[in-house]
Amino acid sequence: MWPPASAAPPSCPADFPQVWHSFVHTFIDVLHAQGPAAPRLPAAAPLEPPPHVLPAVPRLIGIGDLHGDLKKARRAFKVAGLIDEQDRWTGGSTTVVQVGDLLDRGDQELPLLYFLERLKRQAAAAGGAVHVLNGNHETMNVAGQYRYVTHGGMHSFSDWLQSHTLEAALKAKCGCEAAAAGLRQLLIPSQHPSEASQQQKQKQRHGGPGSASAAAARTAALGPGGEVTRRFLAPNPVVLQVGSTLFVHGGLLRQHVDHGLGSINREAQEWMLSGKASEKPGFLSGRNAVVWSRHYSAASTDCCDCEQLAEVLGRLPGAARMVVGHTIQEAGISSACGGKVLRIDVGLSRGCGNGSPEVLEIVDDRVVRRLTEVQLENLAPAHKNAPGKAAAPVQGQAVAVAGLAMPEAARPAAALHTTQQTA
Repeated sequence: MWPPASAAPPSCPADFPQVWHSFVHTFIDVLHAQGPAAPRLPAAAPLEPPPHVLPAVPRLIGIGDLHGDLKKARRAFKVAGLIDEQDRWTGGSTTVVQVGDLLDRGDQELPLLYFLERLKRQAAAAGGAVHVLNGNHETMNVAGQYRYVTHGGMHSFSDWLQSHTLEAALKAKCGCEAAAAGLRQLLIPSQHPSEASQQQKQKQRHGGPGSASAAAARTAALGPGGEVTRRFLAPNPVVLQVGSTLFVHGGLLRQHVDHGLGSINREAQEWMLSGKASEKPGFLSGRNAVVWSRHYSAASTDCCDCEQLAEVLGRLPGAARMVVGHTIQEAGISSACGGKVLRIDVGLSRGCGNGSPEVLEIVDDRVVRRLTEVQLENLAPAHKNAPGKAAAPVQGQAVAVAGLAMPEAARPAAALHTTQQTA
């Protein structure tokens, strides 16, 4: 029997606000992820400075620029046998480094961020790792520079702002007013000096009465201290050395070595978390910035600064090669300077080249291969991978990449099988 209308509402269990809080988080995140999402970490949890040096691993995969294209990102991970058809990690103890530029030029920026966050957690649970670097397009967006944002990408942040406004309202309904108030504060955009002109430019670029408000929503999410920046970008390094392989989006120059890899990562993170429109660090600005440099990426290898590259690597203990993105290699993953630099931006995104998926594989810190998609029927049958386990190995023929002599070696099979080609 229903209680009379005048009766007091039944009291909720003491833990109901927390249960409701978690439900609302999951509901909102699934909307943006367009699928499963990793649980949020506590908002108050302090971020550790990103790593800048890690030990060598048995299998290391490098993935180039992804630019808001979730579909092509999935294909790149499948080339290396890292995920199954349900996007679950199958790479076992493999370590992956993606060299940045997740943002701009594509409409699926938010789903891509959630996809990579979930794989980070799954890989760690299986004994592997996924590391994502910050590239120039991440630093541009944190600084409020949106000139490469697509129409769909811009307006997806209007949806983001609306859903997080709903999140605050839902939390307030169940006694989570403190959490709701904190969230509402986070939705106040950081005031970039050029914000007004930026919003006007976006209105002209993308059209429609909501374009300026979409730019404001993007600033609330991606400005220094913004929720998307704090969750998805600030934890990431700008430069990372794994064994003898140094990963960076643009290129590491002499002055960056002088500054220090650890300092670069720490200061970039501090800027992203600052919560104010401060100028980004100098090593992130200009043509010689660590995320903008093209010193080692020229199509003509004669134009690469091999002398500076050799000096930089020589000053970093144990470093033998540098892996960079940022500059599209139209013929696929390539090398220069006697194999000391490997260029892995293949223009993968449909908004930036629509290249065929290729990834870099380094086995035992010395064997370097390029992996590409090939029809299954042309090769030995691929092995079905169980979630969280390494794929079964198949034998591959010896090839020479970047002047390195490589013995025959085993490598994991991929869901779409792979071949080894000279890079």
